[in-house]
Amino acid sequence: MIGGGEGAFIGAVHRMAARLDGRYQLVAGVFSSDAEKTQRSAKALGVDESRAYPSVEAMIAGEKARPDGVEIVSIVTPNHVHYVQSAACLEAGLDVICDKPLTTNLADAEKLVALAASKQRLLGVTFNYTGYPMIRHAKQLVADGLIGTLRVVQAEYPQGWLATALEKTGQKQASWRTDPKQAGAGALGDIGSHAFQLVEFVTGEKVSEVAADVTAIVPGRPIDDNVNVLLRFASGARGSLWASQVAIGHLNSHRLRVYGESGSIQWFQERPEELLFVEAGQQPRFVRRGDPETPTSSVGLPGGHPEGFIEAFSQLYTDFAERVLARIEKRSPKAASLFAPDAVTGTRVMAFIEAVLKSGKANSAWTRI
Repeated sequence: MIGGGEGAFIGAVHRMAARLDGRYQLVAGVFSSDAEKTQRSAKALGVDESRAYPSVEAMIAGEKARPDGVEIVSIVTPNHVHYVQSAACLEAGLDVICDKPLTTNLADAEKLVALAASKQRLLGVTFNYTGYPMIRHAKQLVADGLIGTLRVVQAEYPQGWLATALEKTGQKQASWRTDPKQAGAGALGDIGSHAFQLVEFVTGEKVSEVAADVTAIVPGRPIDDNVNVLLRFASGARGSLWASQVAIGHLNSHRLRVYGESGSIQWFQERPEELLFVEAGQQPRFVRRGDPETPTSSVGLPGGHPEGFIEAFSQLYTDFAERVLARIEKRSPKAASLFAPDAVTGTRVMAFIEAVLKSGKANSAWTRI
């Protein structure tokens, strides 16, 4: 693991997800840019101090020299170093799981896609909401034509934790996430990226153009904290996306609504075990994980035993492991594992972010992705 040491949030999530999967063992890491913090973190995590390295370069060299060296690297650092760290690991022949967004710009993302392909290595990106069983079921319902031709899509991801200038208090997460040099984009990159990726994942269709209002609402904040985006799909469907970190009263209110000519689907992240499914002329009904009609390929527990954020994250780790093992064993990976987002998906999201920022600077002009 690179990053994820003392005071980090997402690193602990990745570690829990990997442990649930049962296919990973954390054996080495660069847990901080501060070598002393890395050593303290390694001790707390049960990692041998000789495998707690002061830099990525030292880890790659040290692990390469071992017969039991690392095989896959989880990158959980701030966005601005994703590119250089992913590239270094891929060049060394390692598989990589990178937290989202893949990079801070489209050009770097495209370079990583090419590098991963040339090295024939996995570059997974943890857009973890695709790991929820009911999201995968929603994707199947749309693909099976049960809501008909796509008409309208609404996605939103409001939070309220940055409604004040929290970054000025020294809070670690707020500090780097509101720094353009480290984050790239604010609410857009942090949570808007999730909303967009989910839109294209569930619908199976591509957004072709965006018209965006990109705003920093908290005075003095140098990065966006509220974004409204109109969407035009290549198929002719229409949509909208709202991402905000200044919406007081919201925690992680990630919601997706998909409307077709003969039905609709709604999913709410804070109630992830169910879909609201409506067929034209029929009563609305909730479809739950564990119901006879729902798939079991992405399910860890029997229905009625709630699965949530960590379990969805773990599903991606399961999928990534399956794809790496399939390559090593020279076989085709299980079909469900291909749902897990990779560098191509990560690059698509970076293209969206770039188009939204361009539109925002052009007074919300329609901009092609």
